[in-house]
Amino acid sequence: MELRSLMKEASNSDTCVVVIDDDTEFRQSLERLLRSAGLHVRAFASIAEFAKSEPPDGPTCLVLDVRMPGRSGLEFQRDLAAAGAELPIVFITGHGDIPMTVQAMKAGAIDFLTKPFRDQDLLDAVNVGLARDRARRENEESLSALRARFEELTPRERAILVQVVQGRLNKQIAGDMGITETTVKVHRSNMMRKIEAASLPELCRMAEKLNLLPKKAEHS
Repeated sequence: MELRSLMKEASNSDTCVVVIDDDTEFRQSLERLLRSAGLHVRAFASIAEFAKSEPPDGPTCLVLDVRMPGRSGLEFQRDLAAAGAELPIVFITGHGDIPMTVQAMKAGAIDFLTKPFRDQDLLDAVNVGLARDRARRENEESLSALRARFEELTPRERAILVQVVQGRLNKQIAGDMGITETTVKVHRSNMMRKIEAASLPELCRMAEKLNLLPKKAEHS
């Protein structure tokens, strides 16, 4: 096996493609195609069947038929959005129309493929979806870890952090807080170490992610 193939399999080892289509024969053909590309696949005949299953715990892409008995693919897309679930979706249909396609894409679908479509078009769309979901999950994990580090700061360290990223000098912060400049330096050093910021620009990016900075007023 070539190194490239090994790397591809390793990168896909924790991913999952969920296929939901009520056409048994077509669903099975999609499973074979996706598995031939080294992807882990879980297939369901309906939205209800999928809803009863354990959700995937790694990067995921949904391949959804638009029209099915019960909840349609488009309705399920709206359900996910309402629940705050940002799962990437590739729609497939035997009878799509332009308004339907526009609706799906505006709501964030990766692609909208009309049968018969090229195998490579589906694989390309699924890989885009998996990459997008992996990036989202990594960002969420990073943000969660950052929030945990912020929670470890003392109230004074948090107050100093906010003033530092607003461009306040140690002397100004000391005057505002009624403490010595030396004390500010000690708290600032401890704060930078605890939150794991190696520089002021990095600290500013962290503060932005944590929404610690006041919103700029919009000019009418």
